[in-house]
Amino acid sequence: MTTSPPPRRVVYVVSLFPCWSETFIVREISALIESGVDVRVLSLKPATEQLVHRDAAALLERVRHPGRGLAAAGRRVRAMVRHPWILLHALANVVADGWRTPRTAAKSVAALLRGMEHVGWMRDFDPDFIHAHWATYPSTVAWALGRMLRRPFGFTCHAHDIFVERQMLARKIEEASLAVTISHHNVGWLTTNVTPCADKRLKLVHCGVDLDAFPWHGEGRDPHTILAVGRLDPIKGFETLIDALAALHAGGVAFHCRLVGSGPLDAALRERARFHGIAGLVEFTGARSQDEVRAWMRTATVFAMPSRIGDDGDRDGIPVALMEAMASGCAAVGTRVSGIPELIEDRVDGLLVEPRDPAGLARALQCLLHDGALRQRLSIRARERIERDFDSRKEAARLRRLMQDAVAGDALPARRGTAVAATPNARPQPRIGHAHE
Repeated sequence: MTTSPPPRRVVYVVSLFPCWSETFIVREISALIESGVDVRVLSLKPATEQLVHRDAAALLERVRHPGRGLAAAGRRVRAMVRHPWILLHALANVVADGWRTPRTAAKSVAALLRGMEHVGWMRDFDPDFIHAHWATYPSTVAWALGRMLRRPFGFTCHAHDIFVERQMLARKIEEASLAVTISHHNVGWLTTNVTPCADKRLKLVHCGVDLDAFPWHGEGRDPHTILAVGRLDPIKGFETLIDALAALHAGGVAFHCRLVGSGPLDAALRERARFHGIAGLVEFTGARSQDEVRAWMRTATVFAMPSRIGDDGDRDGIPVALMEAMASGCAAVGTRVSGIPELIEDRVDGLLVEPRDPAGLARALQCLLHDGALRQRLSIRARERIERDFDSRKEAARLRRLMQDAVAGDALPARRGTAVAATPNARPQPRIGHAHE
């Protein structure tokens, strides 16, 4: 049993903050802050998003982005001089792991050098734990910073960082003080394909929904509106949705579909809708604020998430937008891909169809559009499912307890190699000074 106090100060390492599509990270951080944890965020990329959700904007004062010019370069050099062997060890591992993909290795090296810029303020902040979201560049930086500051590090892996870009993933799972993933599907896949110890090392923490922000609404819904939300890229399967909508139209089913998001398939999806003669029935809204999406989830009748596995093996984890729709009372249709069947049990709290099956998707959509009693029953059970297993505050509390175990040393594995171990007891004395060296 854990006897140490919970972590007081935590640093999150992410690729980009704020990021329009990563609301789950914002919720997790916000829930930790509500519980009394002082969180700082290290963003490896400069802020570039034009659309910033209100919840993310509230955290911006806690975020450190890459600096510019000689001052930033000086901070990196000082960290390199102070920790040369740890940096060389990290660089050697990155190159050894990524030599077959030079572009990825080069980006990992660049991320490490960006991370070095932040050693000074992190030492002043004196974190109990360093956590990264995504098992790619952020976790590589968190791994190196943990060694430099002699702090335990952890990471959460999701989807693309498992199925497509496996950067030092076996080593990270084996060496992290806390290795987290978001679904049982991921645990099984990583155990089979990456390292046998994943089954014992990985902890399950779901991405979750802020239930206060997504209250359940059973009445006042437009009986013909289908809503879909997500980045317009292949793994979301929106081309299957367009084909299913064409089948509905051909069968005389009345509907209006609102497709929210932006991405590389925007033009192709619009053209597909025109080809099928349903351009007037599909509204492409582009990326919209969280408040607008919440409002549309309160009024839509059906939510569609036709996820599929991409040609490169990429796939969704458990889509957060699908959780949000289910929490809101929108009857949901998903696919049997990745961790989605862990969220939806077919005909219990939603409907499941096979991926890349427009006819099956059309039948499910038609069923929900026409059967109000089924919609009501599924939406009530869906809310119960989210409250039980996907409440962001409950999941953040679980993560906090796991961090507490890691800080206590209960989860620290034996280290490989000659690098300095992330021993929580080997604390440097806090330094008085400015946050930047």
